[in-house]
Amino acid sequence: MREVAIIGIGETKFGELWERSLRDLGIEAGFKAMGDAGISGNEIDAIFLGNMSAGQLIDQEHIAPLIADYSGMAEKNIPAIRIEAASASGGLALSQGYMAVASGVHDIVVVGGAEKMTDVGDDAANEIMAKTADQEWEAVFGATLGSLYAMMARRHMNEFGTTKEQLASVAVKNHLNGSMNPHAQFRSPIKLEAVLRAPMVASPLGTFDFAPLSDGAAAVILAPLDIAHKYSDTPIKILSCGQAGDYMALHDRKSITRMDATVVAGKKAFKYAGIQPKDVNLAEVHDCTTISEIMAIEDLGFFKKGQGGKVTEDGSTALNSKISINTSGGLKAKGYPVGASGVSQAIEAVTQLRGEAGQRQVSKAEIALLHNIGGTGSSAIVHLLGRC
Repeated sequence: MREVAIIGIGETKFGELWERSLRDLGIEAGFKAMGDAGISGNEIDAIFLGNMSAGQLIDQEHIAPLIADYSGMAEKNIPAIRIEAASASGGLALSQGYMAVASGVHDIVVVGGAEKMTDVGDDAANEIMAKTADQEWEAVFGATLGSLYAMMARRHMNEFGTTKEQLASVAVKNHLNGSMNPHAQFRSPIKLEAVLRAPMVASPLGTFDFAPLSDGAAAVILAPLDIAHKYSDTPIKILSCGQAGDYMALHDRKSITRMDATVVAGKKAFKYAGIQPKDVNLAEVHDCTTISEIMAIEDLGFFKKGQGGKVTEDGSTALNSKISINTSGGLKAKGYPVGASGVSQAIEAVTQLRGEAGQRQVSKAEIALLHNIGGTGSSAIVHLLGRC
């Protein structure tokens, strides 16, 4: 297996981009990544595109060839593959691109992620998102992703004493980080009181406990590490990738305060890279809700189970603290264009490891972790990235 590096990155702004089409966003992100890597379309061997639900959101299936077509690469007849794993679509696309290059099947590939969530109304979007849980046993009875995560939060509070203030601390931290990210959907800090007073969505989670449904796209260029310096002065090595799955429905799981897919995927990634959680300087974890970030930092081994809320409240996960969590603002503040989320996490990690993050720069950034999950955690992908 060959070592693989990220040699180029590009993304659009995230937000309610009604005037932009999915193809426009995907092409913009891809061209930015190619420009960053200094490569031409003639050097690209394949495209891997993460997308959750274009067929329902924009009435367009078969979107990977669509992006290849409108970006001018169709005449090269390169393979263009759409990857779907609900909210983990982008992370899975990255792992598929990584394996294609590592195996020698391809040399240079584009990995992208794109989603247009605002072309349908909020009710329709939430119904589509609910289908990433178990349709037959959960969604059909009216359960939304929000209500399922609320069950996790309530149980976590019951078992470990997690408080609403600790949940709110996740949102406050991530909005502060997002205020320093020019691509973030929300760029204003918020106060703890505002989170606590926000309208309830599914008790105990209120409006500010959820990531927004956004539009946006992100792309990275992968190449074998031995030729990466030909294109980039600062290639970032993909140290490892771990993947795992779990039961779809919450009622089948051993515990709803732990995501076993995250636990297993994280352990695999650390084992393959030969490092431990204490070696990681920053992590982009899947914070579609505040409770999901708290559970993620526990399940990935950064903190003991039940301590996630406490360490967030005391500042241990703030920028340049014990470990910097979601320096981009996370899904919570940066935005949540579902299929793009996992790829965008990689862009933040590369930006940090290059030392190009500006006000939100993590000092001595050497190793970063990416954590992307689908549904309520039935799919999990963990990547570890490091400076060469």
